[in-house]
Amino acid sequence: MAVSKKITIHPSSGDKKVIATPAKVDKVEEVEETPQINEKLGEKKRVCFFCQNKKDPTYTDLATLKRYVNDRGKIIPRMKTGICSKHQRAITRGIKYARHLALLPFTPKV
Repeated sequence: MAVSKKITIHPSSGDKKVIATPAKVDKVEEVEETPQINEKLGEKKRVCFFCQNKKDPTYTDLATLKRYVNDRGKIIPRMKTGICSKHQRAITRGIKYARHLALLPFTPKV
């Protein structure tokens, strides 16, 4: 009589736990990994807006660029926006280029 094993993966640590269950099955089943959840805040991992919509940020799209600049004129960091590093760099380049062309202000109006 063989014992089947069920492998579960804890979402936050990635540790594999083996649970033995009495059965006549010789296969090992792997449970799919659940999306990572921030246990402190209870939030799901964010997905990049640009990867999701399959488009790239440009300096001419001012409405999109303004979403990533706060009221003081600073570029919002990646941890707060949830954008991947590739698109965060493109957003930063686009904002700086738009500022240079006077499409976006360097500082807010008083």
